[in-house]
Amino acid sequence: MIVLDTGPLVAALNNRDKHHDACARLLRTHQGPLLVPSTVVTEVCQLVEKRQGSKAEAAFLRPFGSGLALVDLTSWDLARMSRLVETYASLPLGAVDASVIAIAERLVG
Repeated sequence: MIVLDTGPLVAALNNRDKHHDACARLLRTHQGPLLVPSTVVTEVCQLVEKRQGSKAEAAFLRPFGSGLALVDLTSWDLARMSRLVETYASLPLGAVDASVIAIAERLVG
């Protein structure tokens, strides 16, 4: 199981990104679940649409249910995100990054 953040997904969609090949290969070949927090979906859509247009955004959304699995936030996740953002206020850790951590903690234990 992998809980994906924005960076690898954006790189996989952009063949000019220096990490494109590695990220695209991971998404194609990983045998376990590829989990994407709902917060990450929103961030990826905003970045991809702005940089590459609506067709690239649609290409990102297409594999949900057949490769990528959407993970919605729970109240536990939101409480944990709040604690993480507060604890690491001096670092560039925002809600999206904190959601990846919270979901990974909840699902992996």
